[in-house]
Amino acid sequence: MLSIIEAAGWPIWLIIAASVAVVTIIFERLLSLRRSLVLPEGLLAHAVKDYRAHGVTPDMLSRLAASSPLGRVLAAGLKNVKSSRDIMKESIEEVGGAVAHDLERYIPTLGTLASVTPLLGLFGTVIGMIEIFGAQSPTGAANPAALAHGISVALYNTAFGIIVAVPALMFYRYFRSRVDGFLVEMEQQAVKLVEVVHGERQ
Repeated sequence: MLSIIEAAGWPIWLIIAASVAVVTIIFERLLSLRRSLVLPEGLLAHAVKDYRAHGVTPDMLSRLAASSPLGRVLAAGLKNVKSSRDIMKESIEEVGGAVAHDLERYIPTLGTLASVTPLLGLFGTVIGMIEIFGAQSPTGAANPAALAHGISVALYNTAFGIIVAVPALMFYRYFRSRVDGFLVEMEQQAVKLVEVVHGERQ
């Protein structure tokens, strides 16, 4: 592997740095976007049961908000339980926007890296081509070793750029769709909470 990196020349280090960032973001998001952490099973039913049994208390709101992103949304609604339906929905939407921002953390960066790494590969290709042309002597004779090195730089950087970009783009699309799905479910559960509180649903 080290010999390949040496053959690819110094531009490969930019792609390696990008690949480390890509892998780090992918593992962080895989751990953070687990369904059990974002949308715990039965949380809405538990919150409604607690509300009906004891009402809204600061301790109940703090526990609910600390439990998960969905808990933050539900806690925002219950905090304004004595207000009108519209005010309750507005408070849920405000917190929901902050929750959406947290869930999407690092995902735009992953998309940027998916777009940039092929360009870094292309940059390495250009560097390799420059070395190839630089190997030409004024008489037209070429240094075979310099030509081989330039070709290695050109091809390895292109290949590595694509290798990093493909999984980065795949996981970017996956995380985007996962977050969108979570937000839709949060919205549905928040609407159910509002309807239960205002007597429109059992």
